[in-house]
Amino acid sequence: MLAKHYHGKILWPTLLLVIALSLACGTAAPDPAAPTGTQSDPLNTTTITPGSSISGPSSGTGTSTRSPGNSPTPAKASLTGTAILSRPANFESISIIATEISEQVTVKTVAEDLEVPWALDFAPDGRILITERPGRIRVVQDGALQKKPFAVLDQVISISESGLMGIALHPNFAENGHIFVCYTYQNARGEMRNRVARLTDTNGQGTDHQVIVDDIPGSRNHDGCSIGFGPDGKLYVTTGDAQDGDQAQDLNSLAGKVLRTEADGSVPADNPFPGSYVYTYGHRNPQGMDWHPDTGALFITEHGPEKNDEVNVLAPGNNYGWPEVSGKGRSDQFVPSIMSFTPTIAIAGAAFYTGDQLHPAWDGNLIFAALKASQMHRITLAAPGSGAPDIPTVESSRIMFNQDFGRLRAVAVSPDGYIYFTTSNRDGRGSQKPGDDKLLRLLPVPVGKPFIAHPSRDGSFSLELAPGAYQVAWTAEGYATQAVRVILIGDERIDLGQIKLVP
Repeated sequence: MLAKHYHGKILWPTLLLVIALSLACGTAAPDPAAPTGTQSDPLNTTTITPGSSISGPSSGTGTSTRSPGNSPTPAKASLTGTAILSRPANFESISIIATEISEQVTVKTVAEDLEVPWALDFAPDGRILITERPGRIRVVQDGALQKKPFAVLDQVISISESGLMGIALHPNFAENGHIFVCYTYQNARGEMRNRVARLTDTNGQGTDHQVIVDDIPGSRNHDGCSIGFGPDGKLYVTTGDAQDGDQAQDLNSLAGKVLRTEADGSVPADNPFPGSYVYTYGHRNPQGMDWHPDTGALFITEHGPEKNDEVNVLAPGNNYGWPEVSGKGRSDQFVPSIMSFTPTIAIAGAAFYTGDQLHPAWDGNLIFAALKASQMHRITLAAPGSGAPDIPTVESSRIMFNQDFGRLRAVAVSPDGYIYFTTSNRDGRGSQKPGDDKLLRLLPVPVGKPFIAHPSRDGSFSLELAPGAYQVAWTAEGYATQAVRVILIGDERIDLGQIKLVP
């Protein structure tokens, strides 16, 4: 996919407060690299005695380990609430850690030794499912790459850019266990074709292979094959032109298109071309896609030839020009891209940030990877309604990790709010580094020291913090960590209500 499902409407950074609750797997000993900072050296933290308030940077009341001579300024904002345990326990055993987070990010390696990972998606039980282009679906569980693949698809033919590519879990995966993939195979005539197939999760293994959409033109290169479920519950599939540009303009061909299908492979009744899977056409080789979290518009990233890699915003029935035109040039017949890159950077996987683990400046940003340029891009769009209705306005574009990790392919936002991405240095066009290929995760860089407190005997707490963006976490031995992102502006008092910790 895209490796996540549509998450609904986000809150824009201009709002005064964003509070997002999320349960993170694990108990009272969080990941040392996790943004809450709960594993910091105690000598590098500020500790508050049980029942007292917790004070943020340059503010505070209560007892702390600040060095003599520091003059704390008055508290700017107060967070109050009550910690609740699901079974009898000592409330003073709960640690409350407040960490101010910056807009900067750092990178943690989650898994190594993957072979050309192409796309990933997330299961409700915390598993990460990753396609490897030679034909395997791998599983990362509890931070470790499992030796046994979830599935090995013998039908896959992997030559040059072709192979096992997109993956998407059904929105009702918890009930039906359905996983969709897109891959290249060879038909009885020896021709390369692409198809969408469905597997079922049976006791942790992919079984019951069923073909959903078949006989999509394929080739060594230009296969598309990014898939994902949209906010309307339909399955969307990108297809490349299979190295024959004329097919992109032919509505009788499934090549060079974005397709829209029901999960059972039937054609939706409201598709723009009756009886056809075709949703949009005139595409060369679309690689990534995701839906704008506020407007629901579908964005795709697309490889150009020697110029004009594109970011396109799709609307049903539109023609995006390939091979007649490419890039941002306007035409009455073709829809221009909102961004283009010359020379090409081999734009790849894409995702909108809709999580709650990074600084709110990231909210709603479009993140995409680049293979040839070996970098990641972070795009800020104008708020909906501030520009032309059919062309979103790009406010800023930033390049990250330029040449740091080599070729980058997949980008995905996990249900618990982190950005994951993969390298693609074993694809025959990169320089393999130790541990390649890798699954990586972005973490926010903390501002200063984390602050630790404990609730009073009845579970109540009060935290006094200076304005800023914070991750506030509650941990207790034997319980899952509960985390809240809070954005504080000015002098205010916010009641978080009950924070319930469960085993």
